Amino acid sequence: MLENISGEQIKNMTLPQLSALCETARQKIISTVFKNGGHLSSNLGSVELTVALHYVFDLPEDKIIFDVGHQCYTHKLLSGRAGNFDTIRKKNGLSGFPKREESEYDCYNTGHAGTSVSAALGIAKARDVEGKDFNVIAVIGDGSFNNGLVYEAFNSLRLLNTRILVILNDNGMSIAPTVGSMHEYLELLSRDDAQKLKRDKHANIFERFGFKYKGVYDGNDLGQIIGQLKEIKEMLKTQSVILHVVTKKGKGYEFCEENPEATHGISVSSSDSVANEYSEVFGNTLTSLAEKDGKIVAVTAAMTSSLGLETFFEKFPERSVDVGICEEHAAILCASMATEGLKPYYAVYSTFLQRSFDEILIDICSQNLPVTLCIDRAGISGSDGETHQGVFDLSFLSPVPNLTIAVPKDVKEFEAMLKFSAGFNAPLAIRYPREGKRIFKRQSEIVYGKWEKLAEADGDAVIIACGERAVTLALVSEQILREENINVSVINARFVKPLDDEMLSRLKEKYIVTVEDNVLAGGLGSLINSYFAGGGKVIRNFAYGDEFIPHGGVAELMAERGLSYEAITEYIKNEIR
Repeated sequence: MLENISGEQIKNMTLPQLSALCETARQKIISTVFKNGGHLSSNLGSVELTVALHYVFDLPEDKIIFDVGHQCYTHKLLSGRAGNFDTIRKKNGLSGFPKREESEYDCYNTGHAGTSVSAALGIAKARDVEGKDFNVIAVIGDGSFNNGLVYEAFNSLRLLNTRILVILNDNGMSIAPTVGSMHEYLELLSRDDAQKLKRDKHANIFERFGFKYKGVYDGNDLGQIIGQLKEIKEMLKTQSVILHVVTKKGKGYEFCEENPEATHGISVSSSDSVANEYSEVFGNTLTSLAEKDGKIVAVTAAMTSSLGLETFFEKFPERSVDVGICEEHAAILCASMATEGLKPYYAVYSTFLQRSFDEILIDICSQNLPVTLCIDRAGISGSDGETHQGVFDLSFLSPVPNLTIAVPKDVKEFEAMLKFSAGFNAPLAIRYPREGKRIFKRQSEIVYGKWEKLAEADGDAVIIACGERAVTLALVSEQILREENINVSVINARFVKPLDDEMLSRLKEKYIVTVEDNVLAGGLGSLINSYFAGGGKVIRNFAYGDEFIPHGGVAELMAERGLSYEAITEYIKNEIR
């Protein structure tokens, strides 16, 4: 049914046929996500809404921008991609997010929250300038609705003098339950008809921006949503509209409905042994430190459980802050609390930390405040693709004055770094991947700016690596080379900033290899290159190039870009022999 479906067929369906289409799509999403991994509960909740959009609007002439984009699976099934939907999130397969390169039905690439309304306004303005006639729709969740960028876009609606439809998909969740005053406001608007007069009064806030507000409707009631969209399609000829719908995250799959946070994203189990997830170690260690230090506070941006902070939030609610999807605000909040003597820890994924760069630079580091950035999912994150690969944080953080950057080689060293951070009175960033797959035998005391040698040999080459994945490649390479009577040293560069100048100045080896799970520009390798510029060393950097890295498995994406023990050993053998 899905493989050959066309837009014309969808438009000719009866309501019972459309309902059957919804269930077919829902079952296809469930079976595929449990095989490939991906975003489950958000997609299940938006099936009826997406089917209704394809039924009422004229796609791809009309344009839909999905905020964040992780809820686009039904859209992909209905737009000619059902036949290869089984490849979603796999290397060279469909992306788990909208991609203009993939289909004419995807008009704008998304991956981070809060961008859809701005994008819709820009596309609508281009339409007006070029004298074209099509509809532009932004589909945004209530979690993203906390993001300040949304209101910057709202503020320019009258200025741009254009027309768009914003569909507010209100399910009470982002990755974690939605928090904040805007969420409370949306809850007020979502109450039953007994609150209708009060609801109509409060809806005026959207009309002051220039939108006609329509709501609140059941987004899982296919007939009701189709009726509303048909009416709105006529309204869009003269005005902008906000349609407020309430949906059930995980709709149609009981376990998801009851556990929407746990099933937001489904991971594919790996055959690799996992020592611990770094987030678990982070949460347990920070909770332990907070028991001894009443000044420690934890801050996150809508990702409490994903970052390992559930226990901390339960035990220290007065020292726990979830600001919603507002990463810039979180950074300033940390800086300001630090000015009053608190010790803030800002836990955030690497890909989302990018949004806070200005605040890290100006608010935290220019004031030299003791804020610790705990950067989860650093390095290649895998199947979510370009918008979620955490391969830029070393590069954009390394030029920032006053900031120390630490990279643990395993979860044991990560725990030691967190304990070190408790007494460190300056800005500190600690970056780490999701899984901790190994604990290395060598564990030495954390001393500011000092590296450790994990293998020492009187040879011609040294491998300098940072982070668990890179250190693993370095040690495997060292072992293979040793068996071939080629002796190399291995250094764990656990501080990328500052570099261990003392150890670097004593290196006798002519050949230096650097390995990192980051792009080369601005990363460890480029810093080592600068240090030895003109010094007679032969340096080879194993890092990512000047590209956005697509989706796929972590190991295969790394190896494809030359980060493998085979590539490292081959290079060293060729150079030395």
